[in-house]
Amino acid sequence: MAIVREEAVDTSISPRVSALRPSKTMAITDQAMALRQAGVPVIGLAAGEPDFDTPPAIAEAGMDAIRNGYTRYTPNAGTLELRKAICTKLQEENGVSYLPDEVLVSNGAKQCITQAVLAVCSPGDEVLIPAPYWVSYPEMARLADATPVILPTNISENFLLRPELLTDKINEKSRLLILCSPSNPTGSVYPKELLEKIADIVKKHPRLLVLSDEIYEHIIYQPAKHTSFASLPGMWERTLTVNGFSKAFAMTGWRLGYLAAPKHFVAACGKIQSQFTSGASSISQKAGVAALNLGYAGGEAVSTMVKAFQERRDYLVKNFKELPGVKISEPQRLLWV
Repeated sequence: MAIVREEAVDTSISPRVSALRPSKTMAITDQAMALRQAGVPVIGLAAGEPDFDTPPAIAEAGMDAIRNGYTRYTPNAGTLELRKAICTKLQEENGVSYLPDEVLVSNGAKQCITQAVLAVCSPGDEVLIPAPYWVSYPEMARLADATPVILPTNISENFLLRPELLTDKINEKSRLLILCSPSNPTGSVYPKELLEKIADIVKKHPRLLVLSDEIYEHIIYQPAKHTSFASLPGMWERTLTVNGFSKAFAMTGWRLGYLAAPKHFVAACGKIQSQFTSGASSISQKAGVAALNLGYAGGEAVSTMVKAFQERRDYLVKNFKELPGVKISEPQRLLWV
């Protein structure tokens, strides 16, 4: 009798995922959490996470949502209440006008960015990323079968992108420029004059879009000022603006972010989201409305937190500058040096 051998089960992973690198930020954060749970006194320096609690008014809004049974699915794009509040915030604080159907609420800004890259990039496209950069940007490009192109900056120029370098790197494959201002991880804030020069370059390339990551806009130290890239002349139509609640309102665990862009971009990202996760948490969205009702730029709750961050920044910068052989770029924003 012939012996029938069972073929080995194919347990291989797709090449796209095999080439993907896990988030180093989350890997280090997970290690720090595991050590803390084991009783080891560890300070985690990987994730951009405020060490403040969510402001009470926001937390109470979330608890009210639970108590009142507001625990069901919401529209995929987010509740109309929250999207209207986001539109008001963008108009009053950022000088950009959007309608509710030009806003997509997601499970954190990271989801917004990933969906945006997937929505606009095709295989062979190039994504321009100034360095130093948030570690997830290149991997998001690779997920879309696009190629990340790194644009180096240097400490002598406060890690800001030089327009001349951008001009040199743009070609017919360039599809997306990712700008993060205030910058993660450098702490630099792009002055309006520099953003205008970058915008002038972008205008010359009809195929080039801009993803403006503005998640740290409120954690900013005077005299630096934040400028939304979409507010610049001719940039609204080609800019996908990403923001959220995690940093300014100490809501990292609530997982709530949003994308604001022309309607067809938002619709494309919404299609992806409808198959990935559907809408964000109903409870978090109620909390998000409460956050935006705290006042201009988050009111006293945010300004108190930022003041504490600035005091820590000043202390670290002063002491690092006294160390021989150490160079430091004084951050204009953010949670670290």
